Amino acid sequence: MEKVLEIKGLRKKYKDFCLEDVSFALPTNCITGFIGTNGAGKTTTIRSILGLAKKDAGEISVFDLDFRKHEQEIKNRIGVVLDDGGFYDTLSMKEMKSIIAPSYTKWDEKCYKEYMDRFSLNQNQKISTLSKGMKMKFSLALALSHNADLLIMDEPTSGLDPLIRSQLLEILLEFMQDENKSVFFSTHITSDLDKIADIIILINQGKLIFQQNKDDLLDGHRKVKGYSEKLTPEARKLFIDYSENETSYSGITTHVHELEKMNVVSVVEKPLVEDIMLAYIGGVR
Repeated sequence: MEKVLEIKGLRKKYKDFCLEDVSFALPTNCITGFIGTNGAGKTTTIRSILGLAKKDAGEISVFDLDFRKHEQEIKNRIGVVLDDGGFYDTLSMKEMKSIIAPSYTKWDEKCYKEYMDRFSLNQNQKISTLSKGMKMKFSLALALSHNADLLIMDEPTSGLDPLIRSQLLEILLEFMQDENKSVFFSTHITSDLDKIADIIILINQGKLIFQQNKDDLLDGHRKVKGYSEKLTPEARKLFIDYSENETSYSGITTHVHELEKMNVVSVVEKPLVEDIMLAYIGGVR
């Protein structure tokens, strides 16, 4: 399968944080969820991909092109939605668009106006007066109006109400109807990815934990519950992580059949992406 983005050995060190040898590749025509808690390294990775943070080491290629040598060509094919927007608050949306649009050779004014109408945005309104949800919609209108092949989004649903989040996910699914499109979506709100993601990448404390097809990830893990008194030392080793009190336990495992043979399981459930994420970072619910 063709790779739309590939990272090898990415490293970025700050005073109190280090992104350590992060490597992964994104296939075309997939929505990839990039998950982790706040401060895990998601934004640093994305800023490095976009050239907004200077990496200390590693290689980044987009559409099989070296970012350093083909920056303008690559940016012309990428749509970006950042958590902070990156806009000048003193300008109106119309003025902000007039600065951004000329950067793209395939800018589609008709498409832009259709999104502005769909989102009920008044282009003469100043950015400083926009709610977080309105800023996200404006960012999305800009990102989707120049025929981008890859949409990169950093925490786009953070702080948004459920209705706006649902509208955003609907638009992403529409975007993906073109088989040449791809989405890289960082978030700590993993319930959004339960609905739309094809691939899940987990990062924690600057280190990549796993990259896996979402359906395979969910099928390969189980959330199990039972009585603490039945947990033997051998059984405890078969959990990725678990929590317990005096009477009961709850944990995530990839060895549910072995645990059932040990007669230590009372309840077996299919986990959510969040359950699996918390297990791997040591915070099972």
